Amino acid sequence: MTTTTKGKQKAEDKKHAKRAPGKWRSWETTEGAIRAPHRSMMRAMGLSDRDIAQPFVGVASMHNEVTVCNFGIAPLVDEVKRGVSGAQGTPFMFGTITVSDAISMGTEGMKGSLVSREIIADSIETVCFAERFDGVVPIAGCDKSLPGSMMAIARLNIPAVFVYGGSILPGNWEGKPFQLQDVGEGVGKHQVGEIDDATLRAMEIAACPGPGACGGMFTANTMSSIGEAIGLSLPGSASEPAVSSRKRDSSRRAGEAVMNLLRNDIRPSDILTRKAFENAVTLVVALGGSTNTALHLPAIAHEMDIDLTLEDIHEISMRTPLIADMKPGGNYLMYDLDRVGGVPLVMKRLLGAGLLHGDALTVTGKTIAENLEQAPDDGQTTVVKTVEAPLAATGGLVVLHGNLAPEGAVLKVAGHDYGTRWNGPARVFDREELVMEALQRREIKKGDFVVIRYEGPKGGPGMREMLDVTSAIVGQGLGEDVFLMTDGRFSGATHGPMIGHVGPEAAVGGPIAALRDGDVIELDLERFELNVRISAEELSDRLAAWRAPEPVYTRGTFGKYIKLVQSAAKGAVTG
Repeated sequence: MTTTTKGKQKAEDKKHAKRAPGKWRSWETTEGAIRAPHRSMMRAMGLSDRDIAQPFVGVASMHNEVTVCNFGIAPLVDEVKRGVSGAQGTPFMFGTITVSDAISMGTEGMKGSLVSREIIADSIETVCFAERFDGVVPIAGCDKSLPGSMMAIARLNIPAVFVYGGSILPGNWEGKPFQLQDVGEGVGKHQVGEIDDATLRAMEIAACPGPGACGGMFTANTMSSIGEAIGLSLPGSASEPAVSSRKRDSSRRAGEAVMNLLRNDIRPSDILTRKAFENAVTLVVALGGSTNTALHLPAIAHEMDIDLTLEDIHEISMRTPLIADMKPGGNYLMYDLDRVGGVPLVMKRLLGAGLLHGDALTVTGKTIAENLEQAPDDGQTTVVKTVEAPLAATGGLVVLHGNLAPEGAVLKVAGHDYGTRWNGPARVFDREELVMEALQRREIKKGDFVVIRYEGPKGGPGMREMLDVTSAIVGQGLGEDVFLMTDGRFSGATHGPMIGHVGPEAAVGGPIAALRDGDVIELDLERFELNVRISAEELSDRLAAWRAPEPVYTRGTFGKYIKLVQSAAKGAVTG
């Protein structure tokens, strides 16, 4: 739906609101004698005349027993419903899927991760469209459920507030904070004999003390932070621990907030503007957030008919300092950021330096600047530095081009100094599992440029994250001595010299498909280029001789995905 069409629909909805303010389209299911059967079904669920007359709000719950990230969401759903009801709305809870990236990591099942983002967005859109809900509050925790929810919000263009399920509390290992990333790196240490079976088991037990999403500035916490910066979530809610009483309180207030949006006719199209997306990118690169930002933000922008490119992300990163010392590249967890002021502290410092659009509207009905007026800043510089004395002068993400990445590739630089040039001989693998086998045999050596291809959106399909491989590389002590590049992607927990989203991908004949063992690959961070040292003629000849592999899947969800999915540079969208 184009922006113009959304505006016409908004006016049409308002014209037909016959009862309570904000009952823009649910009247279609409740008004007149012809809807007596519909009301009969509603009464069977316990709805009263007053309930039926009020605006209808969908509450999209991603609570499940699949992943610890979403395991604690059910109480938050109840709080959102309480907030909607208390503000004279009628909430309807419905469920949708989510998958556990961490549990499927390193397996064939990980191919379902990015695919699930589209299913989540499609399912929320479908239910809200079919049931004629006036507003929606999605509640999500695991990586793809956050952007999937935001994509649905953008498509529907009905008043909406996004609620994050919350971050996990840190575990404890030898008196220090400990989390899942550390266990992954423990696997690499185990492979080289640095730790024994008992120690690895003790790490496994210590890392995850309860419900919530992974604790660093990984993908879930990056996307929750985006929720605040882009204006879809309540200020301060991104960093609240899953088990905090504050998380329940902010969930209730989210239910109240969506009713305020309904009464004031504030839609996602009023909030999700170009300025909002620029604010979101600015925050992410200042936080050292996940490379998955380069997939999810363009995908959400696509739903609003806004063209957010990799080049836009790179340009914003080049003018934005890195000011948050967050894992995986830094030292602190979301729990620590929450203790010193959360995302509002970071945004306040960025706004004060003129790096944010303060006039962007948010779900509070106020602007970013108005929301941040009362945000405290006690001057601490442990977790969050100042703009004047940052961790780095530029942001945490850079975009590369060159003869290996005509469409672009993404490198996370937060917390690392790779110098200006790096090169090494290619070690080429056509599946992630083959690299893990090579690592277990100790065949990956310092100076290698590891290439994993046929793992892109179409080729995987689903663009698997490679956390098991990258954690093993770090655990084996090769983290600063081995570069890895792939047309797949990385977990937000990945750190070290890892280049993802190389496009075009191998499965469609991108230059990465032409690489051979021993080819010298060069990374140039002065020109932001990724090249292979062969002539243009040789590269062209190799690609001319290349033949596309048969699709791994031809039917079902994955068969449809392969046919529909676009490139990583376009957010791997399917529509």
